[in-house]
Amino acid sequence: MPASPADLAGVTLAFDLDGTLVDTAPDLIGTLNIMLAEQGLPEVPLASARHLVGGGARYLLEHGFREAGAHFDASKAPLMVDHFVSLYLDRIAHESVPFPGCVEVLDEFRARGARLCVCTNKRTGLSLALLGALGLIDRFDSICGPDSVSVRKPDAAHLNEAILQAGGDPARAVMIGDSDTDFNTARNAGIPIVLVSFGYSEIAIDTLKADALIDSFSELPDAIERLLK
Repeated sequence: MPASPADLAGVTLAFDLDGTLVDTAPDLIGTLNIMLAEQGLPEVPLASARHLVGGGARYLLEHGFREAGAHFDASKAPLMVDHFVSLYLDRIAHESVPFPGCVEVLDEFRARGARLCVCTNKRTGLSLALLGALGLIDRFDSICGPDSVSVRKPDAAHLNEAILQAGGDPARAVMIGDSDTDFNTARNAGIPIVLVSFGYSEIAIDTLKADALIDSFSELPDAIERLLK
């Protein structure tokens, strides 16, 4: 029997952004490569650098410079991060796209009465710019980077505050992410976690023992149903 339109009323679904909702690696690595080229350094290939995405701009720069065979000067990190953000903002959605099936599943969840929020360690301004450029921003009741809450993932407060800002209840919520940071955030908050296998995890995602592991967005509605039962 088809689900009733309101059968997710009272439920909040909290999504990570990079590697979960949107494949942002091409634009993030592209921005890194612009900065490497400015220093006369070789580019890092997208295929071998995807694992660098998800840890924030400084992490991406530090490890990207290392993979290019160069020293990362920590004393210049704030200026380098600001430069990276400026460059990235100019190309934030040149190649970034929602993962297959993402938009359709978000629309299904909203039609069924769920609240949706974004809980990401990406700066809120960048998150808003990205989701706005992709036409996704209106699907979410809150979009919370670390600068719009009191702490950052994996602290449980980041997730709880994102859910509350969406008008939801952490006791009736599920998180969807792609990394150990998302896994630990959900566990710290006592909230079920669905992990996706197509994101940017640096470790084998199936070793994290999430409450559900999916290979595509088409599997997410059934996974949410099982967890809510």
